[in-house]
Parts: sequence; C-alpha cells; structure tokens
Amino acid sequence: MRAHLRAIRTLTRGVTSGLPTLAAASDPLELFRRWLEDAEASGLLLPESMTLATATAGGRPSARMVLLKGADPDGLRFFTNFGSRKAAELDANPWAALCFHWSVLERQLRVEGSVERLSQEDAAEYFATRGRGSQIGAWASEQSRPIADRAGLEARAAEIEARFAGKEVPLPDFWGGYLLVPERFEFWQGRANRLHDRLVYTPREGGWEITRLQP
Repeated sequence: MRAHLRAIRTLTRGVTSGLPTLAAASDPLELFRRWLEDAEASGLLLPESMTLATATAGGRPSARMVLLKGADPDGLRFFTNFGSRKAAELDANPWAALCFHWSVLERQLRVEGSVERLSQEDAAEYFATRGRGSQIGAWASEQSRPIADRAGLEARAAEIEARFAGKEVPLPDFWGGYLLVPERFEFWQGRANRLHDRLVYTPREGGWEITRLQP
C-alpha cells in the first residue's frame, strides 16, 4: 500500500519539472543515476528492469526484459546464460539497445552501443551475491533450449542441489555477464499536451554532444 501511495504522489512530478536545461545536463550517467533513484523512490517494482534488444548477424531483431546489474563510466552491466538466444545474437552481432520505462514518472531512457563480455572474475563476483536458489537455477537451466515438461526442469534443479549440498555453488562456465558501452543516450520525459522533452547524448572528444529533439 505504501508503495502504491508513493507511486500516486510521483505520477505528475516529471510532467511538471521536465528535463534539465542543456547547460545543466552535461553527464548522461549522472542524469541516469538520478532517474533510477527517482524510480526506486516512486515505489515501482524492479525499477532496474530494462528491455534488451539484440539482432542476429543478418539483422533480425529480438527483445526481452533483463535486470541492470551495474552502471559506471565503463558502461551498463547485465548477466545471462551464454547458451541463451540473446548471448548467441550478441556474440554474432555485438551491438545492442536498452530501454528503461518508468511509467509512473512518465520517463523513458534508451541506450545504444557496442557490447562485450565481462571477465570471469566480474561474473564470479556477481554470481556470489545471488541467492542460492537463483544459483541452482542458473546451473539447472539450459536456457532457450526445449524441454519436455516442467517436471524435467525441477528434477534437474534437484539434481544440482544434491550435487552441491553443503557446499558453495560455483560459477557455471556457461554463465556470465556483458557490458554495453554506450554510444547514445536518449532521455524522454513526458510533458503536458504531448510537448515532451527529449535529450540525446552522443560521444565527442572530452565529453558528450547534447541535442534536444522535438517530440
């Protein structure tokens, strides 16, 4: 209930305040962090969720929801099974786009850039923070491959649980992370009468080029 009340109170905050002036918005990562903090404070469930769009080597796209697991000047991080469809597409075509949508704040953020695999050390560090059930699930699932029924998946999870009983669950060698290195940020803020704010950031020497787009 409290979360819902917070969401109602923040519904029109973005529409009223809009995006900062160009002079005050020199760092897209800082603006992104402020927006993520606002989304967390609003009561939204999983504000770190984002759409990840990938494409095959031939350019055929696909998209799915994943969770952001880190953002710093190097880029944005997420993790997955390397046998998944998204991993196969990223390995064949290492370019991707992310989209965050925080509906209660009427905000959207699009990020585009190249993608590279994170180190095994980075993956192991994050994997150790996951709950044991999620660790077992990562081992049990041959992600994106067919399975006869749910019972088979649950049996596989039970087998993995028994294998690591009384032990820490190690990082699977088929599981890890990716870093999206941004080459474009686009911040979208809903405003009254559909006169929305849009700011685009693209790299330039020593910083970012900032352009305001019409809605």
